[in-house]
Amino acid sequence: MSLASTMAVSLQGISGNIVTVEVDIADGIPSYTLLGLPDTALSESKDRIRASLVNCGETWPHRKVTVSLSPAWLPKSGSSFDLAICVALVSAISPLPAQRLEGLLFLGELALDGGLRSVRGVLPSLIAAYESGVTTAVVPLANAQEAALMTGMEIIALPHLRDVLHWLRTGERNIALEIDLQWQENSALLDFSDVAGQPQARMAAEIAATGGHHLLLIGPPGAGKTMIAERIPTIMPALRLSQALEVTSVHSIAGSLTDRSPLSLVAPIVAPHHTATRVAMVGGGAHAIKPGACSLAHHGVLFIDEAPECGNGVLDSLRQPLESGTITIARNSGNLTLPARFLLVLAANPCPCGKFSGRGLACTCTSIQVRRYLGKISGPLLDRIDLRVHVDPVGRVDMARSDLGESSSAIRERVISAREVAAVRFAGLAWQLNSQIPTRALRTTFQLEKNAMNFLHDELDKERITARGLHKISRVAWTLADLSGHDRPNLCDVEQAYQLREGGHR
Repeated sequence: MSLASTMAVSLQGISGNIVTVEVDIADGIPSYTLLGLPDTALSESKDRIRASLVNCGETWPHRKVTVSLSPAWLPKSGSSFDLAICVALVSAISPLPAQRLEGLLFLGELALDGGLRSVRGVLPSLIAAYESGVTTAVVPLANAQEAALMTGMEIIALPHLRDVLHWLRTGERNIALEIDLQWQENSALLDFSDVAGQPQARMAAEIAATGGHHLLLIGPPGAGKTMIAERIPTIMPALRLSQALEVTSVHSIAGSLTDRSPLSLVAPIVAPHHTATRVAMVGGGAHAIKPGACSLAHHGVLFIDEAPECGNGVLDSLRQPLESGTITIARNSGNLTLPARFLLVLAANPCPCGKFSGRGLACTCTSIQVRRYLGKISGPLLDRIDLRVHVDPVGRVDMARSDLGESSSAIRERVISAREVAAVRFAGLAWQLNSQIPTRALRTTFQLEKNAMNFLHDELDKERITARGLHKISRVAWTLADLSGHDRPNLCDVEQAYQLREGGHR
């Protein structure tokens, strides 16, 4: 009887658990048994591993093979266990050097010719392994750039099973990949200077980027709503290293790193179509749970164009992550929590035909149709939107101007300066943006000036705003104070914040 073991990682969202892969080869009727709650993709590993070994000149044991994935109660999914099972099987047939296998993690899917294919979730898997004390990992060469972000681990990136076995047996490898970790900053392809006119919408975008406030843009087609929303990431500060790792981890398990570089420091922007389902928006799946749009927009912007056209319940499914910054998905196998702290930007036409301007010019919609159209954005969701701006059609004067508007870099400098002011104020606290100030802190440590609070209390008594609305306005007022250089929000800041919150109503 021969026995060998290796290590792999089982992911649940962006958190993972170390899995011990044990292979036992015993006398008996030739068979292959896989234990430990594998899914279909993992159960099919037998044929991939057998073909890989044979095509690499190794032998397949015609005996009783038992593979155990421990802990046995933990569900395992995906093809990233292929390499760990294969190496343990080879070691059980002909023992590999124990000093190299000890404390070594294996991640990778096997092709039939023995090639190592990339897998999803490499970065969160390595983070989970590092937290468990593992310092060396073997990954596919295609995942080398993502794996290199774990600078505290030794990463062995190889392209083929032959290279892995040769390195384990001799310590030699032909590929010693060196990756220059140059974090990528903002791209110059999109810039706010492209936007003609729209001073109020531009100001609202700057406020939203500074304090992390949610934004609703209402205006006719062609007014520039989409252009403004797409350029908000260009005025947001670069992600911190910890934030960039979180973003890359989420995109890794979603398999979307082909669109986004693992080394990007740019805040992500995700723009799902208005026909997207609730599962596509918040995440889920019948077998393997994948992040939705709100998680892919973590630390970035979630932009939903034509928001009133979304299906029933799709927008309202965002209410919980807007409050908590996380999304919890419940399945029979258990609950899975994914990060979802994003800046929500909604864009909507003022009516079904899109031509309503408040004066009824050229609009063919009835008043009932106009109210019903915007009423598709529910009151509870609308109450969570901090800034509501009406985007007017661009006029002849703005289109005829030859000089460009203010650039993203100039706006970004103001945003960074205002965030630095807030960072000093929130030093040592659990939050960093004005939109995250808890309600208790707003009523104690971070109170507004007395006349400003009296104004909000009067509006609350007249039932023009809710208690949530009062807190939302207070947080926006703090952002306006940071941009204006005020130590505390005054009545002018609060009145401006109030107007921005109620500006979507005509």
